[in-house]
Amino acid sequence: MTNRKRILFICLGNACRSQMAEAFARTYGSDVLIAASAGLTPASDLPTDTVSAMAEKNIDLSGQFPKSFRQLRRAKFDLVINMSGLSIPWENDVPVEEWPVPDPVFMEYEEHCRVRDQIESLVMNLILGLRRQQEQALPKLS
Repeated sequence: MTNRKRILFICLGNACRSQMAEAFARTYGSDVLIAASAGLTPASDLPTDTVSAMAEKNIDLSGQFPKSFRQLRRAKFDLVINMSGLSIPWENDVPVEEWPVPDPVFMEYEEHCRVRDQIESLVMNLILGLRRQQEQALPKLS
């Protein structure tokens, strides 16, 4: 088994963006990463539009719930992806990558789905990059 990278996706409420990113990462990239998500100020639950938009991609979010990044601060991550649009108070020497993704929480459903598709593309690029890194780290057969 390859060494999977631990990735934390953060947004404001852990109700839309970071939940979608975590779900895409788990669905498409479990061979190269272990995904988690959290919010700076966690919402009470996931919006119906988020659950519906992900269901269109055959990804079930029914068991997910918003979590505070404070709950995960002591966990070890290899990369934090910040989609909150704010500076995050991360204390460890973990790289933080900024993804400028709009918050779809109050958007119409069609816009919500456009944000979902943007997140899917970003996550797929992340996964492909991690797979390339792993391939380059493999010993060459002669």
